[in-house]
Amino acid sequence: MIRVLLPYHLRTLARVDSEVLLEVENPPTLSAVLDALEACYPVLRGTIRDQITGQRRPFVRFFACKEDLSHHPPDSALPEAVASGGEPFLVIGAMAGG
Repeated sequence: MIRVLLPYHLRTLARVDSEVLLEVENPPTLSAVLDALEACYPVLRGTIRDQITGQRRPFVRFFACKEDLSHHPPDSALPEAVASGGEPFLVIGAMAGG
């Protein structure tokens, strides 16, 4: 099981209180986790990545094991600690402004 932590606004939209547990086929990849997340919570489609292109939304970032995975290819494998459920996969809403 993959543990996924969502930002507050996406937890509210998906109506979950804490982390989400997802069943993902081995080896778990970034896109496989997002596919599973959108399959379990269809209301999240289009909020994390564009529905047509599949590209990550500009103000969304992905982290795992203190590493920014936001610019990694979608088919890259997640760290073993995430794949084993020891560490969560984090979806973070980035901030911008001036």
